[in-house]
Amino acid sequence: MFGNHSGILELKLLGFSGSQDFHHMLFSIFFLLYMVTFIGNSLIIVMVCMDYRLHSPMYFFLGNISAMEILTTTIVIPTMPGGLLTVQIQTMSFGACMAQLFFLLSVGTSEFVLLAVMAADRYVAICNPLRYSLIMNHQVCLWVVIVFWVFGFLFQIWPIVATDHLYFCGPNVLNHFFCERGQLLRLTCGDSRFQQFILFLMAAFILFGTLLPTIISYIYIICTIPRIPSASGRRKAFSTCASHFTMVVIGYGTCLFLYVNKQSDATESNKMISLMTSVVTPLLNPFIFTLRNDQFLEVLRDAVKWLHHLLKK
Repeated sequence: MFGNHSGILELKLLGFSGSQDFHHMLFSIFFLLYMVTFIGNSLIIVMVCMDYRLHSPMYFFLGNISAMEILTTTIVIPTMPGGLLTVQIQTMSFGACMAQLFFLLSVGTSEFVLLAVMAADRYVAICNPLRYSLIMNHQVCLWVVIVFWVFGFLFQIWPIVATDHLYFCGPNVLNHFFCERGQLLRLTCGDSRFQQFILFLMAAFILFGTLLPTIISYIYIICTIPRIPSASGRRKAFSTCASHFTMVVIGYGTCLFLYVNKQSDATESNKMISLMTSVVTPLLNPFIFTLRNDQFLEVLRDAVKWLHHLLKK
């Protein structure tokens, strides 16, 4: 898929500045965060698959979100250890950079589409509860999941091929801890403004194309919740939306800063925002979606009791 049309065969990742002791501390922190992220999101996937009480569209989509968060951190974090544990600058082949960029953008695209789908799911559940089971049946949810996974990977093929066909003549240094497209495009030579403009439009299309239905869904939801007769019903509706809305704010806020805001050229702030999207957000996902969800907490307590009973035997 990747045929390096450039004078660069290898890229150097500057990663994080600081002393070697600071790098060792960062490695320990990132390793711990990755393990918590992996265990927490894996736990969500297992519980959604195993417990019948979580066999609903909302939790089905949540399981897919958790899988995407695991993939995101797994794609990004493996490029960090070499630069943190050794005094040498971390290197990456141009082909590996393109592969990492492709998988990261594909998973990110699928996640934005899924966030929009989850907003639509909450809209149907709250605004059309009597038709919810008919509209969001098992077959519909399964096909929706297949479509947004496939769409995410297919959508990013042309942007990656277009990026790969740009001419990169050097220097071969990326001031980042992974193959970030904004930094990579700075290494291009010649007139690539048209290709970069198309790439910008495609990124904007995904961001705003998925944000718009999310906003519309929440407008209807906000208008409907006060009309729910029971206080418990209003509380349940609010709690199921609050977690998703938090993820929307974090996900879209950070990516809009990175890819739309012209002031995002500041490299150090770019790294911090990238850490939010690739490390912090996947870490927060299990806590955001479970701590305010009574049903999930009930399932988790039952699972802990079952494990405790099993260990006592």
